[in-house]
Amino acid sequence: MSDVLEYMNTLGEQARKAAARLARATTEEKKRTLESIATAIDENRGLLAEENKKDLQAGKQNGLDAALLDRLELNAERTDSMLDGIRQIANLPDPIGEITDLKYRPTGIQVGKMRVPLGVVGIIYESRPNVTADAAALCLMSGNAAILRGGSEAIHSNKAIAKCIAQGLESAGLPSACVQVVETTDRAAVGALITMPEFVDVIVPRGGKGLIERVSKEACVPVIKHLDGICHVFIDDDADNQKAIDVAFNSKTHRYGTCNTMETLLVTKLKAPEILPKLAAMYGEKGVELRGCSLTRDILPQAKPATEEDWGTEYLAPILSIRIVDGLEDAIEHINTHSSKHTESIITENFTRARRFLQEVDSSSVMVNASTRFADGFEYGLGAEIGISTDKFHARGPVGLEGLTSQKYIVLGDGHIRQ
Repeated sequence: MSDVLEYMNTLGEQARKAAARLARATTEEKKRTLESIATAIDENRGLLAEENKKDLQAGKQNGLDAALLDRLELNAERTDSMLDGIRQIANLPDPIGEITDLKYRPTGIQVGKMRVPLGVVGIIYESRPNVTADAAALCLMSGNAAILRGGSEAIHSNKAIAKCIAQGLESAGLPSACVQVVETTDRAAVGALITMPEFVDVIVPRGGKGLIERVSKEACVPVIKHLDGICHVFIDDDADNQKAIDVAFNSKTHRYGTCNTMETLLVTKLKAPEILPKLAAMYGEKGVELRGCSLTRDILPQAKPATEEDWGTEYLAPILSIRIVDGLEDAIEHINTHSSKHTESIITENFTRARRFLQEVDSSSVMVNASTRFADGFEYGLGAEIGISTDKFHARGPVGLEGLTSQKYIVLGDGHIRQ
């Protein structure tokens, strides 16, 4: 244990020093660094494939299921995607140094805000080794040093990517400690990382509910996270039927295992008889299990009874809860009671109700006539995201470059003194 703590403290000290250098890096330096990292990864495809093979073999021996093995695999297509992601981030506008709201005060001074890095970002994640490259690129472009702790199941892949990142940093003239990958699989490393406020400014956990709950409870530094993705689609009295069917179907069946997948469908009493039978047939073709309230089961007798627990469950599977509501107020009350504050959507042609929904639903993404599956950084034009935040302070929703920064007040004077 003491060896792990000493090791993590060393990483922290190195990251803090590297963050000071990175904070003054120019946009061109950061772009050049990301291009160098992409080149290093491209040139070391053989090494990545070889090390990834070790992880896959170990995963099979340890009984990882097919889904986890699929997430773990780093094939040629995923390597290409990793390179595309790094280069996309390199081409995003650099937020650091941006000055906004600069105004003259009656005293003659100018007061404004400047966007600055957070400092050192600790990221804890599982399975997918491509997260190592994505996280490194986002932190570097936003001027932050990073300490990355991937899952033990991807240790060989992550170390190989880390070598490429270090090579790219050094060739671009930045310290390799700007991005450090934790090389121990000891779980004590996580406990150390989340309790080092002298070295780490923010923690971003990406993984299962157990990981995020642990980090949230034990961290001594701020955490950017979301725990569940219990997302809703509400079909209003004034919804266009085809739009409602298209959005409700896509929100559930586009992908089942994502945090922005719809888990509960709310439909008004007026629309339910028109829309639910059609949707049920479509869901049936996809093998989606339906669970409904008593009114829903009057229309769809094949649906299983929904329990109170269902309204607060993130299935991440082909299962959908359906509730028939009286109207907008009933829907908003249900959402604000049971939602995880991730993403909600209303289907309506009524402008006034749409505005009320946008204003009164307390979630990080609120939509009108659009699938909940749009709630991610790439679709929002952020290029990539470090995660989704359902908290209300600092960052909320998909967290891209700007979410990894803060602002400080700046004052411009010319020998001004306070009278």
